[in-house]
Amino acid sequence: MFTSVLMIEKALSAVDVEFVTTLHGDEPVSFVVLMQPRGDQDRLLRAVDDVALGELEDAVHEADEPEGDEAVGPARLGLEHSLKVLRDAGGEAVGQLVEDHPLDVLTSVAEQTHADEVIVLTAPHYVEEFFHRDWASRARHKVGVPVLKLYAHSE
Repeated sequence: MFTSVLMIEKALSAVDVEFVTTLHGDEPVSFVVLMQPRGDQDRLLRAVDDVALGELEDAVHEADEPEGDEAVGPARLGLEHSLKVLRDAGGEAVGQLVEDHPLDVLTSVAEQTHADEVIVLTAPHYVEEFFHRDWASRARHKVGVPVLKLYAHSE
């Protein structure tokens, strides 16, 4: 069985589920899902990304989204939903919220599960990507397995 560690920022959409469950053809896949609750330190970067994407309405309402401790509840619901839809699609799936430093958790989980790959499924983060400070770029130097970066879809 192929093991993928899947790092996400929001609940998986139907398109995301189909994409990650069909990446390896008919080979059975086991997913370890790590849900990163929305942090309060990245508000400015997210607003810049929204403007770069032409999503001015999202940039204006960036402060309305729950962050920090307030984001834990929505993240937990997003994780539960994501695990359910992965299982419904025929995959094995377990997961956890990321409460410590994400790269440390990612590295530890990849080692403990003998993961074959890491998939970082995220919205575009142009500023961080330009400077190679996004999670996928940083993980490539730390986890010891191939890291694939995919862009999440919205419903």
